[in-house]
Amino acid sequence: MIPTIIVHGGAKTITPEKVAANNAGCTAAAEAGWTVLINGGTAEEAVEAAIRVLESDQTFNAGFGAVLNSKGEVELDAAIMEGSTLSWGAVAAVQRVRHPVSLARKIMDTKPMLLVARNAESFAADNGVEMIAKEDLIADELQQEWEEEQEVIDRPNTIGCVALDANGTLVAGTSTGGIMNQPPGRVGDSALVGSGLYADNKFGGCSTTGDGESIIPVVLAKTAIDFLTGDRHPDEAAQMAIDALASKVKGEAGCILIDRQGRVGWAHNSSDMACAYITAGQDRVAAFTKRY
Repeated sequence: MIPTIIVHGGAKTITPEKVAANNAGCTAAAEAGWTVLINGGTAEEAVEAAIRVLESDQTFNAGFGAVLNSKGEVELDAAIMEGSTLSWGAVAAVQRVRHPVSLARKIMDTKPMLLVARNAESFAADNGVEMIAKEDLIADELQQEWEEEQEVIDRPNTIGCVALDANGTLVAGTSTGGIMNQPPGRVGDSALVGSGLYADNKFGGCSTTGDGESIIPVVLAKTAIDFLTGDRHPDEAAQMAIDALASKVKGEAGCILIDRQGRVGWAHNSSDMACAYITAGQDRVAAFTKRY
């Protein structure tokens, strides 16, 4: 099996001065996950490693650098899914967790598999997940934008990753800070299996990004996976999924895919979408901010 990894920094408008930061951030994330894969690590480990990089980069709306809700606080959602057993874990509306994707991965081994808010934070503290003061998750740029009620640009709804390891296991992950000025407790698609992510070794893995309230009713990630049937290339399947969303609801979205053969694909109907991938045979990560 050919190890492969693809990451996205979100479907959004990327201003010219932020292109380099988006490319650099996605490249660093893909490299972190790729290092895991080529050293014999699992897809699960690679996805967590890649997303942790994006959660640490204030260029992206996840972890440190997430947007603020209507109370001026950060609330984070994340999820991860493994394609051999269809196991998954998810968290929503957490505030004191440094890397929500790591908490979601820890929850994969438990039931229930979706925990929210203070109870998720208590689980994190009890299980050795890195904690942080909620105020320390707020980047200065985001604090200023919130205080001055600026229109937020370059802040997608979700970041994500899909990886295929040498054993043929596919894993998908997502992480997000939601929408600027969202009501406290609002949860979008990122923590929802089938909408924000999906992985099945028989077909492929997908992570989505965009308007959660539009992604959820069309179950975008599972829809994209379904389009992989018949040996359809992931590029075509991704575009078909975005077209299906656009035909049914209003809203911007994007998705990344890897099929069971290790082929990658991605599509979006937003102005831009930060993306990077690497597979066997490439000498470096390929990074983009626009599909065409």
